[in-house]
Amino acid sequence: QVQLVESGGGLVQAGGSLNLSCVASGKSFSSYIMGWYRQAPGKQRERVASITSDRQINFVDRVNGRFTISRDDAKSTVYLQMNSLKPEDTAVYYCNAKWGSYSSWGQGTQVTVSS
Repeated sequence: QVQLVESGGGLVQAGGSLNLSCVASGKSFSSYIMGWYRQAPGKQRERVASITSDRQINFVDRVNGRFTISRDDAKSTVYLQMNSLKPEDTAVYYCNAKWGSYSSWGQGTQVTVSS
């Protein structure tokens, strides 16, 4: 089982930035598809961004151009740089790892954007 630990959430004003990190356990991080998801109160969890082992990246449209996802395989870490944050970005952000038919989730980190 891969364990994921997120950090970097917090309270920020609209227009501000945050950089989330997710550190993974295990020895095969470089082969995982890593993703960031978020869940706002009363809403379903949605995928925000993902990055494959060969650095193919996908974003949900409403964060494209504002968020950047990257990974450092040597540190078993995936990052989500969030710029120009909006109140509607407020949510718990979760890190996800996929390998084969398996998936693992982190505990989540709260991001709150005030207007």
